Parts: sequence; C-alpha cells; structure tokens
Amino acid sequence: MLDLGFHQAAGLHSFTPQAELRMLAVVSQGNAGSGLETLWQICASLQRLGYPVVVLDGTAQETDNSPGLLHLLQHASWNNGAQLNLGATASSLAVIPAAKGLQHLSRKAGDTTRSPMEDLLPYFRTYGLMVIHAPASTLGPLLTHTATVPLVVMGGGAAGVMTSYKSLKQIALHTGLPCMVAALLHGNTTSERRKAQSQLMTLRACAERHLGGPVRTTTIATQNPQELQRLALQLLENAGTMNGSLTALPSSNLADMPAHFVRSH
Repeated sequence: MLDLGFHQAAGLHSFTPQAELRMLAVVSQGNAGSGLETLWQICASLQRLGYPVVVLDGTAQETDNSPGLLHLLQHASWNNGAQLNLGATASSLAVIPAAKGLQHLSRKAGDTTRSPMEDLLPYFRTYGLMVIHAPASTLGPLLTHTATVPLVVMGGGAAGVMTSYKSLKQIALHTGLPCMVAALLHGNTTSERRKAQSQLMTLRACAERHLGGPVRTTTIATQNPQELQRLALQLLENAGTMNGSLTALPSSNLADMPAHFVRSH
C-alpha cells in the first residue's frame, strides 16, 4: 500500500539525499482497454529497470471510499492510520486516483510561471518516476514549463488517427511540445504493421501541415517484451526532472543510469 501519512521517520527524509523524481506523461484516449494495458506494461518495464513508479491516474475519480490526489492537495489527515486504497495493483504498482486533483492543478497552471507539478515533489520524493495518465485537455496545462514529451497511444483505424491528432493539437496549443505516438500491434503480422505505419504516416503529415512541427512515431508489438522495454526507455529519455525545475533528462544519461534508487515506503 502507498502510505502518504507522516510517519515516525518522516523528519529524517528531509535530511536524506534523494534521487531525482522524473515525470512521464501518457495521454488517455478512447482506446481505454489497450491503452491502459500498455501503460501497465510500460510501468512494469520501468520497475524492472529499478525505478519505483507511482501513477497519478487522471481517468479515475477520487471518492471518500477511494481517496486520492485531491484529498492530498486538500491536506487531508493521513496520520490516523489512513491509507490510499490502491486496489488490486497495490502489491506491484502504486496507482492513485487523480482525476479531480489533476484538473485542479490544471486550472491553476495558467496563474504561475512554474509548473504546478513541482508542488507534488514533497509528497512523492521517495519514488523514482511519476507517471501522469490523463486526457490531453488536462495534461496540456500541466506540461507547461516542462520538457516532458508525452506519449499518445494511437487506436486503430481512421478514428484512432483523428483522436490522436486532436490530442496532439491540444498538447501543442498549451505547450508547443511535440508528442511521441505509438501504434499498438496486437498480432504483429506484416499486414498489420504496414497498416499501422500507413496510419502513422497520415498522422505525421497532418501534424506537420496543421501544427507546424514533426511528430515522433513508433510501432509497438504488445506481445514483444523487448519492444515494450524500448518504448519505456524512450519515455524515460523524454522525462522531465522534478527537482525544483522540470528539465529533460539528457539522452546520454541512459547509458550511465545510476544503480541506486530511492525505495518507496
């Protein structure tokens, strides 16, 4: 379980050197089933690389029975034995309902010259990676003043291309940031890969014509662990660093990743 309470050793954390908390962003779209499955697979790959991962799930609503980010932002009392209910994934991955909390942060983003995500650093500094999973309309304002390149998981067919383009447009309007788009291959046949590449080509052409910038694209066979790990590494390379100012992690650092990481409690 993820315990956000102030425990007996909480005071010691402020005197302990902390690994930098990096932020990844994944755009949630209508392809909830395949998109969520891919998100969990990516997080599992990152954890195997040694990064403790916490997911702020902007598609899950906070409630009194399932408290989450909004309760944390409202300074709810966690020190009376209360814990966040993380459900079935709690044993392997910390997932926090965050729809209302992220919307709250998104609305206040325009009132400051710094990223509102920096305010979350004290609460999640014991993790190595924070993954923000939310609609583009919520993510866009949150990614201002950051160098994080978000991931868009493209669904199949013309509808998938159109939905992904809308997400790219919303992110670009708020931040000017490019996105990385991944088309998922479930069967990994030659015809499926060719079709996916054609859809990505259409999306790239639309983005370059109407949004004025290139889009990075890739195809990922969901049944291939090596391709999923490659996607996880690409996201890690594009992560922002939450150390008071959100900056990109240089790609050269991937070859020299530190062997030590802060463990979650």
